[in-house]
Amino acid sequence: MILEHTAIWCSDLETMKDFYVQFLDGISNEKYVNEAKSYESYFISFEAGARLELMSKPNIPDNMNDALTTQHKGIIHLAFETVTKEEVNEKARLFAANGFRILDGPRVTGDGYYEFVTHDPEYNRIEITTAYRI
Repeated sequence: MILEHTAIWCSDLETMKDFYVQFLDGISNEKYVNEAKSYESYFISFEAGARLELMSKPNIPDNMNDALTTQHKGIIHLAFETVTKEEVNEKARLFAANGFRILDGPRVTGDGYYEFVTHDPEYNRIEITTAYRI
């Protein structure tokens, strides 16, 4: 099986689309709009083939995670691989320079990866890691 896509409900669909395109090298399709259901979405495609569906609809409850500490059961982060440790460091500098807090790292993890954790504009956790173990 191949994980085809993951979906995120968004408060600000355009900001989220721009984030995943600008910071994580995603490619967006044209916005899908279903006026009868008050639903809008984008699919963001990534080099390895996986896609992220960003969705918006009125009256979806807010995300219960916060930027620093609070986490809830369920899917907790999206991980994106780079080729080198230097690329992880470059991405960490890029995120920090644009006001995104680095929640952890960059560091070598107990299972041998080099990574850092940040969040997107709506506090979904993002992990940037190398594509290989150190």
